[in-house]
Amino acid sequence: MGLRPALLALVEPDIRGDPISPLRWTTKSTRKLAAELTRQGHKVSADTVGDLLREEGFSLQANAKTIEGAQHPDRDAQFRYINDQAKDHIGAGDPVISVDTKKKELAGH
Repeated sequence: MGLRPALLALVEPDIRGDPISPLRWTTKSTRKLAAELTRQGHKVSADTVGDLLREEGFSLQANAKTIEGAQHPDRDAQFRYINDQAKDHIGAGDPVISVDTKKKELAGH
């Protein structure tokens, strides 16, 4: 298996075999992905993994600040639900809009 297919196999948000997913996201870091790909025989850096993911339509986000509090325990399930909803609406011919929002927080404690 080539580098790109091996990477996509590690990050696909849906069941294997689903070639098109309306939302592209992963909970794995580029460093961990690069380490796993290297273990599989693909010598690759985290920067290259990030470049490949961007080419595939993934949005890379920095980790959340720990001071903001814990992430929702079912964050992965939330993304899968949103992904399923987007696919259903796209399949019905309805428009789907992706909005990335951030909560406002005060500087300091």
